[in-house]
Amino acid sequence: MRAVIVIANLSSFNALFMSSALNVALPSIGREFQMDPILQGWVNTSFLLAIAPFLIPFGKLGDLYGRKKIFLAGLYVLAASFLLITLSPSGSIIIACRALQGFACAMMYANMVPILITAVPLSERGHALGVVTATTYLGFAAGPFLGGIITYHLGWRFIFWLLFLVTLIPIMLTHLRFESDRRAGQWEMFDLTGAIILGGGLLTAMLGFSTLPDLSGALLMAGGILCLLYFGYFERHASYPIVNMDLFLHNSVFAFSVIAALISYAATFAVSFLLSLYLQNIKSLTPQFTGVILLAQPLVQAFFSPLAGRLSDRMEPRLLASGGMVCTFLGLIMLLFLGNDSSLTYVLLCLVMQGLGFALFSSPNTNAIVSSVERDAFGVASATLSTMRQVGMTLSMGIVMLAMSLFLGKSEIIPGDSGQFLNCMHVSFGIFALLCLGGIFASLARGNLKQ
Repeated sequence: MRAVIVIANLSSFNALFMSSALNVALPSIGREFQMDPILQGWVNTSFLLAIAPFLIPFGKLGDLYGRKKIFLAGLYVLAASFLLITLSPSGSIIIACRALQGFACAMMYANMVPILITAVPLSERGHALGVVTATTYLGFAAGPFLGGIITYHLGWRFIFWLLFLVTLIPIMLTHLRFESDRRAGQWEMFDLTGAIILGGGLLTAMLGFSTLPDLSGALLMAGGILCLLYFGYFERHASYPIVNMDLFLHNSVFAFSVIAALISYAATFAVSFLLSLYLQNIKSLTPQFTGVILLAQPLVQAFFSPLAGRLSDRMEPRLLASGGMVCTFLGLIMLLFLGNDSSLTYVLLCLVMQGLGFALFSSPNTNAIVSSVERDAFGVASATLSTMRQVGMTLSMGIVMLAMSLFLGKSEIIPGDSGQFLNCMHVSFGIFALLCLGGIFASLARGNLKQ
């Protein structure tokens, strides 16, 4: 059990460190390759577009044929992508490498939580999830801090050399300490057709949203939504569905929990991206100091996540998660008042409120999802949560990129003429706050798990 927890913690740390360190390094990467703010946004968006279509298929494959194999394959592909990105000669190559990292993380994310929860007793499930969540946020916290230092002193490429070396540790531990898991449900066929329909629908809808307000983006998004609706119909009549639609139709705890997760990530993911641009371009902070400021949110999340996870083993996850949503909503309202003259203390208070809200929401919500399904559906349930997370992140970045297109176009952010960027930032935070308000009601509507 200890080996599984260590592997899960290291993998969680590494994945979030990658994303958060990259946020701080993006302005430096943009200057080196002359990438405008919209193209810099695609460095994150390409990762999200690549990961979302594959999560549920890899989760189902893990349920059917063993989770260790797919998890380990993801680690290998991720390590290779880190090496490739250190040699990138252009911004387009970086975007392609980030897409490869998304594919690798789909294999890992879809199977990591099922591997963990099958290794711990039911009464300790929430606490174990809380510890892994805390480690994830520590990675998120270390990313801006170490990423800023590394970018400032050694250059952004060294971040990915470090990530490559760290990835070797869970690879070795998985080989040496983790036993092959039982081939659950191996009699069942894999629904390849359903996987293609789902993946195509998700990719098309997310790509379309990311390219708004272009007409082609609207058409792609509409086509993707229609494809996803057809996927739901197809799965209802499939002999071996990749997703049991009864989970959404007849399991309110599961359905509203994944909806709440989608809204939560849509309302919060792009906050650090916007604040990184704000602190470096408007407040004229160095990447290193920006990393120190952004450290506040994930540190608060890491501190409170184990407590929230343990509490979710003893009380209704619905109450904890909904309270967390309220805190996140208040933090977003505070961010609406950021301006040229806002103090760094105020920025820190906003980040602390965001961190507290997400800590109270994340572990209890995950515990509610995995505890609302049978053991043989852990992979699909976890992968569905991960898919909602990635779709939510894509929506979050899409909202920001749409706002940038409307307010900035391809113009650079100039500290002395920051009005348009501040308008873009305030509109984005306002939309996020409205989304979070809806997430509070979705979280409360799920019903009681303990019943």
